[in-house]
Amino acid sequence: MTAARRLLSVNVARPTPIEIDGRQVMTAIRKRAASSAAQPERLAVAPLGIDGDEQTDLTVHGGLSKAVYAYPHEHYKVWQTMRAQAGVQSWDDDLPFGMLGENLTITGLLESDVWVGDLLKFPDCTLAVSEPRQPCFKFQAVMGFKQASKMMAQSGYCGFYLAVREPGTIAAGDSFELIAGPREVSISELFANKMRRRDV
Repeated sequence: MTAARRLLSVNVARPTPIEIDGRQVMTAIRKRAASSAAQPERLAVAPLGIDGDEQTDLTVHGGLSKAVYAYPHEHYKVWQTMRAQAGVQSWDDDLPFGMLGENLTITGLLESDVWVGDLLKFPDCTLAVSEPRQPCFKFQAVMGFKQASKMMAQSGYCGFYLAVREPGTIAAGDSFELIAGPREVSISELFANKMRRRDV
């Protein structure tokens, strides 16, 4: 039986500086909930992303094909355990939504279940799956332990980028329907191929 496909949180950030290896780097990876179960505010979704969200390096994130980043909440417990083992958080602390840098914290849809060209149809907008996210040095810095990028590469817990097919609004609590596209390559397959072609 398929788990309910639902949006748990909508997360946004504007660029702020963080220190990485002794230098200041601008990033908007530190997303925080702007729409949650407690406050399910509807946020505008435009072709270049969600209202209140920005990106700093458009060669990696953002643009029309990578306007929105979704991440399965099912993986959160793994990251919580890894961070606790690394001593950067308590075993009992839950990761806040947006911790993986995602705009949409979703449940009921994993990387192995979604293919490039599939559509996520929400009540008031439609998003198209474009490609997997790749781990970067900013992700590793925010996660707080040196093996974070390697962990993402080996696990395949990458999440995926979305283009905005039909603009509108979105809010925590929205359910969504997965509409199959051409089904030529899955996000899991594409991510594995990309990781084989790079050193993490």
